[in-house]
Amino acid sequence: MQSVASVVWYKVYCWWMLAFSGLVGVAYLLLHLVLKSSLNLSALGLSLSLLYIAIINVLYIAFGYPAIKKQNLPLATLIEGMLFSILLFDGLIKSGAHPGSLIYIVGWFGTMVFSGIFGLPFAIGSVFFTLIYIFLTNKFSFMTINSYSWVLVIGSAILSGSFYLFFWRRLYKTNQNQQSGRLNSMLRTNQQQSEIILQSIADGVVVFDTTYKINLLNSSASALTEWPINDALGIDVHSIVKLSKENGEELNKSDDLFARPLNQKKHVVETLKLTGQHGKQVIISLVISPIIIHPNETIVGAVAILRDVTKQRQEEQQRADFISTASHEMRTPVAAIEGYLALALNEKVSSIDSKARSYLDKAHESTQHLGKLFQDLLTSAKAEDGRLSDHPNVVELGELVDQLTDELRFATEKKKLEMQLLTNVATNNTGYIDASTKSHVVRPLYYIYADPERLREVITNLFDNAVKYTSVGKISIGLTGDDNVAQLFVKDTGPGIPAEDLPHLFQKFYRVDNSSTRTVGGTGLGLYICRKIIELYKGRIWAESTVGEGSTFFINLPRLTTQRAEQLKATESPGDRL
Repeated sequence: MQSVASVVWYKVYCWWMLAFSGLVGVAYLLLHLVLKSSLNLSALGLSLSLLYIAIINVLYIAFGYPAIKKQNLPLATLIEGMLFSILLFDGLIKSGAHPGSLIYIVGWFGTMVFSGIFGLPFAIGSVFFTLIYIFLTNKFSFMTINSYSWVLVIGSAILSGSFYLFFWRRLYKTNQNQQSGRLNSMLRTNQQQSEIILQSIADGVVVFDTTYKINLLNSSASALTEWPINDALGIDVHSIVKLSKENGEELNKSDDLFARPLNQKKHVVETLKLTGQHGKQVIISLVISPIIIHPNETIVGAVAILRDVTKQRQEEQQRADFISTASHEMRTPVAAIEGYLALALNEKVSSIDSKARSYLDKAHESTQHLGKLFQDLLTSAKAEDGRLSDHPNVVELGELVDQLTDELRFATEKKKLEMQLLTNVATNNTGYIDASTKSHVVRPLYYIYADPERLREVITNLFDNAVKYTSVGKISIGLTGDDNVAQLFVKDTGPGIPAEDLPHLFQKFYRVDNSSTRTVGGTGLGLYICRKIIELYKGRIWAESTVGEGSTFFINLPRLTTQRAEQLKATESPGDRL
């Protein structure tokens, strides 16, 4: 960065060269076009080539100089100085021994004065350049150099050397000292501020390089890992930050969390258990981000943020335990109430009038809804803490979908909706068939490894939602896939879901709030439970929708090869198979 004083002198030099070049151009045009004096032209060294050089100088200062000075002011001025030197040398050569050469000598002396602005090498180089010029114009012999040439050489040396030693050097030395002192002060201040901020952060901060060696560790990370800061520096991060799953199980060694940001430029966000050097164990929220140097996108390391969430996890566990216990205990009286209401509504057991029956019907429906709420609360609590019962085995999705289609058809018929089963055609893998023709085609076998009862729960939940929110049209259940993925989808012709709601659909207690959904009951837990179940089998669930046209919920699950499915079947008991 140049100081204010140096910027001013660069501008003064530039304006001086512009004025001299403009004066030369105007003089040529005036003598040639107006006075038509060839004698004066020759005496002053003015020529057509000199005019062209002057025009180039002016054009550069008008257009090139402003563009370059934004990036590098000294370079922009240096380029103009070189162009200006060409103009001066051309004038000196053309004017020869005429008195008019004095104009260019003065111009050259001015250039020598400013040559030191670029530093000592340029000041010395300018004098050397002058010697070369004199040597060439005197036919390679110093014996023929006349007195004015020696004046040019000696004057250039004195002016450039003197101005550099007594003006430019002192100016820049002062500026450099000021800049250097300011920079050192800034560096010391910034380093101290960074150190204070880093050590004040409550979260642990660990920075490691591409060889996994720790370069930085703050006091919070030191407390969590039970490693002194000085002892941890230079040690492999795997040895300092010892991680395992929340339940104590070892992490998959093939998926190195610390390597993922370095190799894939991906962020890592996990909740894990950290074991300290002396055996202390805490639950941490871990975020690891790559450190990328721009603009080459070079990864030089990664930074890990460790937050102790042990207390939050305990509080969450207490809430989950309360919800689980309360839901479990309240299901018993609710079930009893529902049973007595069912008996009251049974004509073979009791006789009631139509008005009382309508009241009991509403009470029965409310009791069923309350029972569903307790069941969903209990299931979500188990899904959160890993207590969800799971008995996976080999499932052929096509067979499961066929069974569910027959079981769920009654719900669509009750609302007078059309139901459609869409299955991939094996022959071309692009067409779809209606449920009425499904027995006439060869269908691919989509094997997966999951608990069939849990899958029934997910598909039924998605289907019930589709029926609940669709008043006219049809509900479609589809099955497709490729060599690696089996995809199941449930499509409806309902009101659709706004785009801003789609990212939040599978969050706990989230419900779309609009006029078409407020009248429909729900716990806000169904889709959350579906997501937890699908994630249990390394799958993915998402929704796509267009308002006014309907919604489609997709489920992707890892597909087993037929060979792998047969191997797993051989290890199952006959009662486990679907």
